[in-house]
Parts: sequence; C-alpha cells; structure tokens
Amino acid sequence: MVSQEQRRRQLAREKFLRQQQRRTESRRKARMRNSVIASVLGVIVIGSVVLYTTDAFKKDDKKANASAETTPSASPTSKAPDPCAKPAAGSAKKLSWKKEPAMSIDTSASYTMKLATTCGDIDIALKTAAAPHTVNSFNFLAGKGFFDHTKCHRLTTTGIYVLQCGDPQGTGMGGPGYTIPDENLKDASLKGNTYPAGTVAMANTGQKHTGGSQFFLVYKNSPLPPNYAPFGTISGAGMKVLQKIAAAGAQPADPTTQNTAPNATVVINKATVTKS
Repeated sequence: MVSQEQRRRQLAREKFLRQQQRRTESRRKARMRNSVIASVLGVIVIGSVVLYTTDAFKKDDKKANASAETTPSASPTSKAPDPCAKPAAGSAKKLSWKKEPAMSIDTSASYTMKLATTCGDIDIALKTAAAPHTVNSFNFLAGKGFFDHTKCHRLTTTGIYVLQCGDPQGTGMGGPGYTIPDENLKDASLKGNTYPAGTVAMANTGQKHTGGSQFFLVYKNSPLPPNYAPFGTISGAGMKVLQKIAAAGAQPADPTTQNTAPNATVVINKATVTKS
C-alpha cells in the first residue's frame, strides 16, 4: 500500500509535470503564431521546432514511476465513442496477503497470461526465467481471481504511453498487501531509457522493490528509466486491442486521485496464467 507521505510526494510531482506540459503547450502556440506572422511578412523560416521539453522530462524521469503515483497525466481529450463492451457480471475481490507467495512455478518453463478484457483479449508472453518472482506472483494472484472484474484505471497520452491496470480499488492505491523484488531491469529490450511498445512491466511507488499487483502495458515507445521490472511482451492481436483503447483517448485528471482514466471502459473480466 502507498503511504500518505508517498501520495503527497506523488501529487507534488504530478503537479510539476502538468505545469511543464502547460508551459510546453504555451511555447508551442507562441511558435506557431510567430510562424504565421513570419509567413505573412514573407519571411522564410528554415529549420524545425523541438516541442519536447527534454530537460524537464529528464529531471522528472529520475523520479519517474509508471504507477499511478508518478506517471505523467494524460491530456484531456474529447469524449470518444466507447469501443468496448459492457463488463461481465461480478465485482473485484478484496483480497490481501502479508507476504509474497512461495515459489510454485517451474522457472524453466514458459508461461503466458491472458487478460480477457471488455475490449478484447490481450495475450502476454511472460519472461519466467528473467522475472521468476514477478511471474510467480501473477500466477498466484490470477489463480485467486485477484484481477477479475478490475478496471484499468489509467491511460497516459503525453510523455509516456501506457495503460495501467492491476488495482482492485481502481484508484492506483491498491495492491495485494505484499511487495516483490525488482527483476530484469537490464533486459536487452530496454535501450536508451526506452520501454518499447508491447512491453508489460511492473508499476511501483518510486522506491526499490515496491512492486505489488499494478502493471502497465506500453502501446507506444515510451521514455522511462529502467526502474520498472519488464516481465512480459504482448503478442498477436493483443497490440491491436491495446491501440484501440489508446485511440479512444483519456479523461481529464481526477481531482482526487489524479488518474487520467481511459475513455474506453477497460475491465479485466478474467485473468489467467497458463504453463505452455
């Protein structure tokens, strides 16, 4: 669970990011206005304008967290038609454990996780050998029905591009009651402080070894430091489902949680982990 102090720091960091994003947008509009004026005067402008505020994002990336605690908030978008079906009947379970489950998977075997969502199935090839604690935890939680009927509570559309799920509370504050160690932070796919599209990784509080049940799915290459355990890769049609969710956009930040919920109604009807 996230402490009140961690939550306070998270809100402060998100406020800073939103301020940086507003400043970037103001500078962008000013440049566009100046370009129009220049063209009217017959001034030929050569070159390009870099709109990405690199220094601001690099500074925050040192503390960045792909969990609800510190990921950039999505820019408000107009309400798009919901591309997803109604959730299956049922509600998320309120389950909690005091310690990480004992290792029960075969670390030499291959495992896959299927998220049967209201928007379509997302199949994930799990990195068992590289992230055994993480895969074992998901195998345990899925077997208990922990993820069933849970909402994916956050979609970010600026800075980084992820859908975040795994919190039965739907607030970004929930978890299984235990934490697991960070794993696979030197994965070969994490080049140049970028999590490539299709990556599935653990969210955390910004501190080491604080992963619980929340995870994020990357729908577009996202600049992030290698602080979030990558434990799976989305395969096949799952990426089309994820991109459909992203295309529907996100809602304005919730004033209480600061989450930018997806416009699409993304609910995990059932999560299953299977040994190949």
